[in-house]
Amino acid sequence: MAEKIKLVRDDTLPQIQVTVTDQTTGAAINLTGATPRLRFRAVGSTTLLATLVGTVTNGANGVCVFAWGASTLNVDAGDYEGEVEITFSNGGVQTIFEPLKFKVREDF
Repeated sequence: MAEKIKLVRDDTLPQIQVTVTDQTTGAAINLTGATPRLRFRAVGSTTLLATLVGTVTNGANGVCVFAWGASTLNVDAGDYEGEVEITFSNGGVQTIFEPLKFKVREDF
């Protein structure tokens, strides 16, 4: 994903919807029974600011949603990134190679 997701400090929306697909075939990866996580940090930092546990909303089609907590976006304005990691019901873990990109601005 090349485009940045634009957010406002201290907001709890929008939820982030992700469709997980096979990078070779483009086919959806079945997420039924899986636990998705989104790790959130500032660009250039190694310190995690949050780990959001997502909800699988359409497992067969690889769709999951991440909701921001009440204070998750209590961060400085700037550029952030998120790494999506899926833990499957058999214990296997797959991290999506391409990080999500975020731009946070101050609230008025």
